[in-house]
Amino acid sequence: MSRPATSATSTAASARRLWTRARGAALVLALVLIGGLVLATMRSSDSHGALDPRSADPNGSRAVAELLEARGVTITLVTTLDEATTAADSDATLLVTTPDLLTEPQQSALRRAVTGSVGRTVLVGAGHPSLSVLAPGVTSATSVPVENRAPSCDLAAATRAGSVDLGGERYRTAPGSTADSCYPADGLPSLVRLPGPDTTDTVLLGSPDILHNDRLDQQGNASLALQLLGSRPHLVWYLPSLTDASATADTPGDDTTGNFLALIPSGWLWGTLQLAIAALLAAIWRGRRLGPLVTERLPVALRASEATEGRARLYRKANARDRAASVLRTATRTRIAPLLGVPVQDAHSSERLLPALSARLPETTADPRNLLFGPAPADDAALIRLADQLDALEREVRTS
Repeated sequence: MSRPATSATSTAASARRLWTRARGAALVLALVLIGGLVLATMRSSDSHGALDPRSADPNGSRAVAELLEARGVTITLVTTLDEATTAADSDATLLVTTPDLLTEPQQSALRRAVTGSVGRTVLVGAGHPSLSVLAPGVTSATSVPVENRAPSCDLAAATRAGSVDLGGERYRTAPGSTADSCYPADGLPSLVRLPGPDTTDTVLLGSPDILHNDRLDQQGNASLALQLLGSRPHLVWYLPSLTDASATADTPGDDTTGNFLALIPSGWLWGTLQLAIAALLAAIWRGRRLGPLVTERLPVALRASEATEGRARLYRKANARDRAASVLRTATRTRIAPLLGVPVQDAHSSERLLPALSARLPETTADPRNLLFGPAPADDAALIRLADQLDALEREVRTS
């Protein structure tokens, strides 16, 4: 009789079993991604990001842009430094939405353009990274929450607008400066106007909230925004972008990673964090330890054949032919050992059991070692043959 194949059946999960386990999570992830793409596509025409004059989102600025155009102000939206410096002239207002994202070479180039040709420059949320170049002599202080604040200054635009929602960055000007300092927060202004040569000036706006769609109709926000941005017939709306070729130059101390993260909407960052937490919890759940088996009495009596058949189905579902073969061989060795005069505790020792079996059945055609201690069957057919051969061997022992 030929021996079964010697390749052992692996208990590792097969690709099919892994797919069966993971397909539920993969389906949920696919639905989330598809839903996100659909929502992004549906909103792509209206959502362009914070302070974008095309965006109708709460933190967009379409409302103030439309009001400015209704007053006769032409708006040019630019995303690169070259476009900003080319479009700006003495009859224009240059609005820089995120000056801290500019690299030092970009800031220097923008400063030269501002000094040479721009009528007014409005820097929104300018902090320590950009003030030393774009507003020399001005330093930033600890930021504060955005609240309704009174002007407390003589700047005509501020007195006409009255109280507005300002905060964010606060500024310190040099002693003896002729700057207009308005909307103080804890003694330091959150809006500063720095006069320049002729009719040029620079306005530092501590926070962008007065330009947001959801705040424009509150307090004097619209009035102040229109006066600051509509004092010239042309407005250059500059949205700095990392795709700008001038931003790719290596700069000592330039935090490109920080700049990139600052451009990602906060919702995406929170969503990524939530997905990471969900994945961690799923990994903990799938990798939990069940602990040792606990013996429990069955609530009803089951026939031995039903229990055997149920366990066999479980082994088959898990492709655990090696374990099924081991159970069959162990049971057979345990039953025939007393018949051969071998103590039960030695029933699973080939050195004790096989010599006694050979002495009892010297003429058997089966290979006792292969039957009782051989490798795992290669397939289900081999497992069935092994079970039949073990039954036949046990019958021979009992009848001999």
